[in-house]
Amino acid sequence: MNTALIWLKKMGVTRAVNVSKENLTDVMKELGMTEGFDVGLEMSGAPPAFRTMLSTMNHGGRIALLGIPPSDMAIDWGQVIFKGLFIKGIYGREMFETWYKMAALIQSGLDLSPIITHQFPIDEFQKGFDIMRSGQSAK
Repeated sequence: MNTALIWLKKMGVTRAVNVSKENLTDVMKELGMTEGFDVGLEMSGAPPAFRTMLSTMNHGGRIALLGIPPSDMAIDWGQVIFKGLFIKGIYGREMFETWYKMAALIQSGLDLSPIITHQFPIDEFQKGFDIMRSGQSAK
C-alpha cells in the first residue's frame, strides 16, 4: 500500500483506491454503487486518473482539477458534454479561501495530527524538502 493511502486510513477513510493498481469501476461494484460520483477531485495530474474520473462521474457532477496534467492531455469532451459535467481548475489564487475553510474544519474538531509526519527546525529546511520530494511525508 502506498504511503498516501496509509495516511488516508489513519484519517479514518474506510476505502481508498489507488487507481494505478485497482479498477475504480470494480471498486464501485464492490461497494454496491449503482451511480457515479457527484464530486471528483483530481490531484495527480495523471491522464489515466482523469479519464477514469470522467467515466465514473454522475450526470451534473463537479470535478476540481488540482494536479497539473501534461499540456497535450486528451479529454473526452463527449463525456463532459453529455453528462453535463462542471470542471474547475484550482490554483494558488484560491489559497486564502482554502485557508478559511480549513480553519473552520479545524475549529469544528478535525484532527490533522495523523498527516503531520515530520517536523524540522528552520535550519534543517533542506532535509524537510528532501523528505517531501521522496514521497515519504504528508504535510
